[in-house]
Amino acid sequence: MKRHTLSFGLLVLALLTTPLWAASEAKIDRDNMLVDFAGQPHQLADYTGKGKWLVVMIWVSDCHVCNAEVGNYDRYYRENKDMNVAMLGISMDGWRGRDAAMAFIRRHKVSFPNLIGTRSYVTQLYMDLTGVFMRGTPAFLIYDPAGRLRAQQVGGVPVKLIRDFIRRNSKSS
Repeated sequence: MKRHTLSFGLLVLALLTTPLWAASEAKIDRDNMLVDFAGQPHQLADYTGKGKWLVVMIWVSDCHVCNAEVGNYDRYYRENKDMNVAMLGISMDGWRGRDAAMAFIRRHKVSFPNLIGTRSYVTQLYMDLTGVFMRGTPAFLIYDPAGRLRAQQVGGVPVKLIRDFIRRNSKSS
């Protein structure tokens, strides 16, 4: 009798602890999502519709234009982050290329938040959001404070154009 009670007790214990163990062992498919640099999943929707304009810069660490211009975007972010503009970077270096992406962020002292995704995932995301194929980097998405996509652009965009676009459209959003 004691043998059955002990076996039953172990079975109950195993059933109670298995879900916790299984959840902790679940693998995150970082090739098919956006993640932060700690590997935690995020969605673009986590950043939109927060009462501020959101400028999303899609970049890759070996992009010449991205390297040349990111300082201007970061300065714009720092000047406006306490007012009506937020900024988010999305690296297309992929999880396996996070060291190169992190080196880019450190080298340029980028202060706005960044996520990372694979080229294929981010390119498809851009296409799904805009209906336009993303042919290079940098690429930009601009969301109004309510979270509506208001503009997209592939290629470098002078900060003055972004500032003017937001200023012009702030009255109508």
